[in-house]
Formats: sequence, C-alpha cells, structure tokens
Amino acid sequence: MNLTKSLFVNRLVKISYCLLYKQITSNRTICYNNKIYQETSHNMAQRSITSFFKKTPFTPMEIKSNGGSKVSHVNGDTSPISDEKDKPSERQQSNSIDNDGDSQDSLKPKNKAKRQRVISSSSESESPVKVKKEDLSDNDDSITLNKSVNKTYDSPKNKKAKIKKEIKSPSPKKGAKSLSRDEVKENSLKLKIVGSKEKDNIVKNTEHIDNIENESEEIQKVAENAYNPSKSKYHPIKDACWSKGEPVPYLALAKTLDLIEGTSARLKIIEILSNFYRSVMVLTSEDLLPCIYLCLNQLAPAYHSLELGIAETYLMKAIGQCTGRTLAQVKSAVQKCGDMGRVAEQARAAQKTMFAAPKLQIRKVFAALKEIAHMTGQASVNKKINKIQSLYVACRDCEARFLIRSLEGKLRIGLAEQSVLHALALAVATTPPGPNLQLDAAQHMSADKFKALVEQHVAVVRRTYCECPDWAELLHELLRGGVAALASRCSMRVGVPLRPMLAHPTRAVRDVLARFENEEFTCEYKYDGERAQIHVPAAPDDKPDFANAAIFSRNQENNTAKYPDVLSRLPTLLKEGVSSCVLDCEAVAFDAANGKLLPFQVLSSRKRACASAEDVRVPVCVFVFDLLYLNGAPLVGSTLAHRRKLLREHFCTQPGTWQFATSKDCSTIEEVQLFLEEAVKESCEGLMVKMLTGDNSKYDIARRSHNWLKLKKDYLEGVGDTVDAVIIGAYRGKGKRAGVYGGFLVACYDPESEQFQSLCKLGTGFSDEDLQILSDMLKEHIIDSPRNYYNYDSSHSADVWTSAAVVVEVRCADLSLSPAHRAAIARLHPHKGVSLRFPRFVRVREDKAAEQATTAAQVAQLYLAQDQIKNQVKQPDAAHEDDFY
Repeated sequence: MNLTKSLFVNRLVKISYCLLYKQITSNRTICYNNKIYQETSHNMAQRSITSFFKKTPFTPMEIKSNGGSKVSHVNGDTSPISDEKDKPSERQQSNSIDNDGDSQDSLKPKNKAKRQRVISSSSESESPVKVKKEDLSDNDDSITLNKSVNKTYDSPKNKKAKIKKEIKSPSPKKGAKSLSRDEVKENSLKLKIVGSKEKDNIVKNTEHIDNIENESEEIQKVAENAYNPSKSKYHPIKDACWSKGEPVPYLALAKTLDLIEGTSARLKIIEILSNFYRSVMVLTSEDLLPCIYLCLNQLAPAYHSLELGIAETYLMKAIGQCTGRTLAQVKSAVQKCGDMGRVAEQARAAQKTMFAAPKLQIRKVFAALKEIAHMTGQASVNKKINKIQSLYVACRDCEARFLIRSLEGKLRIGLAEQSVLHALALAVATTPPGPNLQLDAAQHMSADKFKALVEQHVAVVRRTYCECPDWAELLHELLRGGVAALASRCSMRVGVPLRPMLAHPTRAVRDVLARFENEEFTCEYKYDGERAQIHVPAAPDDKPDFANAAIFSRNQENNTAKYPDVLSRLPTLLKEGVSSCVLDCEAVAFDAANGKLLPFQVLSSRKRACASAEDVRVPVCVFVFDLLYLNGAPLVGSTLAHRRKLLREHFCTQPGTWQFATSKDCSTIEEVQLFLEEAVKESCEGLMVKMLTGDNSKYDIARRSHNWLKLKKDYLEGVGDTVDAVIIGAYRGKGKRAGVYGGFLVACYDPESEQFQSLCKLGTGFSDEDLQILSDMLKEHIIDSPRNYYNYDSSHSADVWTSAAVVVEVRCADLSLSPAHRAAIARLHPHKGVSLRFPRFVRVREDKAAEQATTAAQVAQLYLAQDQIKNQVKQPDAAHEDDFY
C-alpha cells in the first residue's frame, strides 16, 4: 500500500514539473547594461523549478523501495532518490527534467548559445532578483530567482572581458530586430533589482558603457620591432609602439638611432628624430629628457662633470661573461669589426636564453647609466660590470649596439647637438604642446608658411638653449608654455655656464678694416691662457655669495677646484653695490717676480684640483674683458661699449692679480699694426678685434662670429690662424727618435658626420722632450684598430692607432687639395680633401676636447681665404656666415 502511494506521489510530482515548465516556456527579453539578452525556455525552466522547490522544500525521509532504491518522503509524498555513486553531475541534474514531458529537442533552443550570466553580476550579493508578473505569462505569480549553487564565480575582470567582447562582436539571432540605444535603455527599466549592490553594479556598468566602447575602438600600437619613425606622414600616436602613459621602450630609441646611422642627409635625420620626439611628447612627455640626453650621449649638463668612466676592457669583459666568450675572443672580434657596439649586437643575437628578461625602458636605462657614473670606491669596477651585464642581457634587436656605444661614450651616428635642437624645434612646430593638442599643424599651412614657422622655432630654441644650457629647465618650460613663452621663462642665470663667443681668424690688417669699414671697433690683447667664466651668485641679503662662486672653462666644465687662489681674491674685485655677476675672463700664468706673462705650457702644468691657495705652484693673473650679467640682469643683448662701461664702473683692478684686458680703439691700419707689435712684445698671441657699437656688437653666445676677429702674429707666415688637430695614429721613431713616436697622423673633426678626417702627417717642430711627453700621453689611448669613424686613406695607415683624445696645435705654410687626405672632403672637391703643407707642431692643447678641434668647415674656410685661391675661386656665401659651434 505504501509502495503504491509512493509511486502515485512520484508520478504526481513529475506531472507538476511538466505543467510548470510549459507554463513559463515563452521566451523573455531581459536588459542588462543596456544590452538585450534573449532568455531561452530551457533556462527559464530551470529557474522556475528552482523557485518551485524554494516554495515547497523537501522533508527528507528515506525508505527502501522494492527495487532497492531509496525513496524520500516530501510532505507526505515519496519519490525515488538515486544512490550517491549514481548521482549525476550538477550540469546533468539541471537537465534531468528533459527525460519526461515533452521531448528534449523541443525544449532546447534551436541556436543554443554559450551559457552566460544574464542577471546582474552580483556573485557576492545574497539578495534575490524579482521579476515582474507582467514579464512572465498571464497565469504566473511573481517568481524569485535565486543564485544557483552550480553557477561558477566570474571575476570582475572576466565580466568586463565578456561585456567588451559582446560589444565588439555582437551576434544577434537571425531575423532579430536590432534595437537602438534608447530602446535598450527603455527595456532596461523592465528589470527591477532588489539589493543595493545589484543596483550599484548596474548603474556603474551603465556609466562606463561608453568607455568600454572607446576601448574597443582603441588604436592598435605598432610592434616594437616594426617601429619606423622615418615613415612618410608619420602619425605620433598610430605609428608609435607604445600607448599613452606607458614608459617609452628603449627599442624605440634604438630603432630611431639605427635609422639615423644609415641616413646621410641631414634634413632627413632631423625629420626622423623629430617624429620620435613627437610621439614621446604626446604619449609620455616625462621621458623626453632622458631621450634627449641619450641621443646626445650625455648624462647631465657639462658643468656637472658626470661621466661613466668605463674602460673598453671592462666593457669587453662584461660582453664576454654574458655571452660565454673569452676576453681574447671579444677583443679579436672588436679588432676585426672596429665597432664594439656591432660586436655586442652580434654576440647578443647568437645567445639563447631560457627566460626572457624584462624589456628595457628608456627611463630605466638612463637611471642605470647615471647610477654607474656615481659608483665610486674599491669595488666600484665590479659593481659597474654587474650593472652593465643586467642591462646587456635584456637587450633585443639593435639595443645592444647602442647601449654599448653609450657606455663607451661614442655614439658616432652623425647626430650633433645642433641637429637635436633643430629636431626638437621641428617637433614642437608640427605638434605644438598644450591643452588643445594638434597632432599635425603642417596640414593646415602652406609649405612656405610652415617652413618659416619652423625656422622661427629653431632660432628661438637655439637662442634659449645658448642662454640657459640646461635641458631639464628648457624642456619643462617648452612643454608647459610652448615656444612663444620660452624666451621669457627660460633665460640666463648665475651658476649655469654659457658657451663663450668665439672669433674668426683673419690673415691681415686690411681684412679687419674691410670687415669693420665705417664701424666703431676696438682692439684687445689676445692672451695666451685659458678661458675662464666666473659666476658669483647673490645671497638672500643681496650680498655676493662668494662661498658658492664658481669658475667654468670654455667647455662648460667646472674648474672651481683648479683655481682656489682666484676665488680667495674674488672679494677684492667687486665694488660696493654688486650682488651677482658673470664675467668673461682669461686666466694667464704670471711671473710675479718679473711682472711678465708666461706661455700656456706653464699654465697647463697646474694641477686640476688644488686643496687650497697655499698648494698652488703656478700663479695666475685674471684678465677680465667682458661682463655678461650684473645684479640679476643679463647683458648679452647690450652693446660691447655699454658692457665695457659697466665693467669698469663696478669692478676693481689689482696689478698681477686682477686686470682689465689691455685695449685700444683704432681706426687706421697703422694704429692696428702698431698695437699688434705691442701685444707681441708683451708675450701675447696677437689681437682680438671687436665691434664696439651697433647691433653687431652684441655677445653672440656659442657662436664663432665675424663680429670678433683674431689677428695673430702668425699671419705673416702664410696662414691667418693655427689649426687644432686630433692625433688618431702614430708612427714609430727611427734613429735618433727610436723608442718614442717620431710622427703622428692628425685629423680635423666633422660634427655633421661625427668623423675624424685625416689632415696631414705631423713630424716636425718637436723637441726631444715634446716627443717623450706625447709618447707617454698616448700610451693610455692606444687601441687595437682604427675606429669606424676615422676617415683616412690606406696609404697613411699608422703603426699604432689611438683613440681621439689628444689635441695638438699645428702651424703650416698654406693649405692645398689632396687626394690622400679626407679633411673637408666633398666640400671643395668631390674626391679630394684638404691637407696642410709644411705642418709644424706648436703645443699640446690640454684645454680642448677632441670634438672641439678645428672643424672640417673651418679647414675649408682657411683654404678659401688664401690669396691664390681668392683669385681663382668665387667665395661661397656660406663662408661668411656665423654659425653655432
């Protein structure tokens, strides 16, 4: 009897299942996050059954049926329950109702989509979701849909990905009517949500629907190894290989430098670099400063004196340890290739690693290089090598080449400082910084108008950098206010050295009068010393702060420690009322006992750093000849007559210690000639002839100007000026010169191609002492093979090659075109360079770096200035133009 009753109840329950399932099989549309979802009858059935058992819970009471299966009493009724071993999975349980009632095929939707969460993503919320009665069939009561236990948790990240995927590629059913955004929002009101968390989630997702759509339309960035800033019509965002706010990858800079290295046209080089700077400014402006410094192969302004100080042997050792090669193998490869960067790149490409190192970023590489430069102490060498190895193993593609070149201090890709300034100005003109971002301003201008705008920007950026050669401040003001406000916000200040104004050489007095005809000019003694720029800042009480005074060289290097005696006597120079100043001077070795000037060779023996004035062995006299800054006001835009007047009013003199440069205002050839003879008698090199009044008498920072002419005593010997050349090779001495180098291969410097071009073989004018000194100096600069940036003829191959480090002053009879030398090649003749005839050694120029040697353009001008050439060749206009150096 009990068994019959149990079977009856079981059958009744199954019938109830089917009736309830059919009652709610009509499909419904539910709106979620402004998105329409079609709910199938299959899913509706599951929810209805779940609600049914919530209203009518089980009261389990197990009995044994005849068949041996367990039977559970539910409110007095019984239904069979399978054993635990036969229990189906959760997914199977949800589909078990398909065994009775209508057939399974009729219950399933025809196009069954992947099961998705339809109701609000509230896996943490326990509150149920109620659906209005009118949303179901007419006979339904309100049904509460609880979270099913067998649903899996979706993280917020997965939810966002699903929604984003649906927005990107919606797949409505065939024949379904597409709804507008307003209809979607209207349908969303049908879903009544109970519970604060559910409401917050829906509102939040609705607010961010536009952001998600924008992300779907986000521009795909270019692959890093495919980055190409030389592309025509370059787009700073679409063609970049990083997104906005991301650190600039080091590979992007390496690719840019690689393209520049393979480009010879200067304008194209500027365009490539400008495109890269545009992307950096738009996407990650904070990385622009390290990008500039890495392009210039610098770590800080020159007056900070921050250098890496890594010998080539240590770099080779680091490369060998990382790639499993011996030091001898790396040295041999460098000797064959001539470029350590190329060797490092090839070795890194052949190396296979199990795990890829993190990608290099420009800001991290720059910070690592600065960290290496600051490492000091006994264990600093090993620390530097370890740091180099950590960078090297992370290199990809051509990164290793430029990383090692940066560490070596020789980028050598033909990228000069003036090109960087030009590229920066072009980038700002094309993509002006500011709140109203304009990616390409050239599109809205004619070619001529845009060219004029670029030239204007270049002039402003160059002039501002000359007055304030601090890249950090210049870029900060440039990105904040643009070029228009750059000059007013970024100007000359005490403590930041300027590049001095230089003079052009002239061969005769008549050339001076031809240049300064109908103009007022003055002549000053040209002292044989070292340029010194003295900065005295102001204290808070408007008094001069002598404790923080500094002395800088013509290379902007800080020479304060070299002249403690000058600083100790500085208070005697300034008169009352002077709070701050910048003076342009010449420090000359001085024999106080005899009151005579000593040659530069004596001054060069002075120690680079003296602890105190008592330790000084070579006394100096400072000759002040110009005033650039006074009491907070720059004077570089004033005339020389005004500057000289202020100088004499506010400063004192003391014989043998502080003196004004001896000067005389001349107007005739005879006066200039007599004053030149006086200068030579006073152990000076000659005269400096300067424009005194007018617009041409301003102080042209960082220019070799025709408004200053130098008239040296050597003009009678054929050449108006000596040449500063760099030793790149040496020849072993024979006979009397055995044991030392008897001759040297010297070169001039071409900043445009960053090459050292052979000028002549130098073997005369040396004393035995000079040869011994030079041989000792060159020992630490010997290299295995000539650098790839040495331009020379194989017929002049040296016995020993040296790095470009030692600068010597050379005098000659005249200059001639030569097929065997490469100085100024292609400037005057397509296949011939300029050579010095009868060169003679004068002295070693320890005050000059290799890059400050006589340039190829200057060599070409010296050649054209010769009388025999003037009569034959028409002078190009460029020969008389002033330019930055």
